[in-house]
Amino acid sequence: MTMAVTDDQVATLRAQLVGNTEEHVRLLGRLDPVAAQAGLRALISAAFFTAAERRFGTGNSTAADVIEFVGSLRSRFDSAASDIDPRIAERLLLAAVSDEQISDLDPKTSFTTQHLLLAALVADAQLDMAALDEFLGQSRKLADQWLA
Repeated sequence: MTMAVTDDQVATLRAQLVGNTEEHVRLLGRLDPVAAQAGLRALISAAFFTAAERRFGTGNSTAADVIEFVGSLRSRFDSAASDIDPRIAERLLLAAVSDEQISDLDPKTSFTTQHLLLAALVADAQLDMAALDEFLGQSRKLADQWLA
């Protein structure tokens, strides 16, 4: 049996990405914690990879661009972002667009870092609502492929 990302999971991530914390928390609380775990985690990871590819996968970006982005992120945002390990963040971004190996990273740390990076990548992209919906649709499609 394959699992698929649900509309509620997409709405939960969307609320977070647009900065609607109250709605995000409300929607997150409605999700079945066991059933939603795989779908939401896959959606967040797929969205991270999609956003990283859009930002750094153009062929014009370098490792130095990734390092600069992570440094900027850590200085611009709240303590959660400043507490991330910059080397892990850089490796995750590079893995999304190159052959960087990340199999040695702790899965929980990797996921938490992806989640923080995703929020920053989407904020920097300054997507309007239509572009955000298109981005989430593309991410959902990738997550569904991973879950199949």
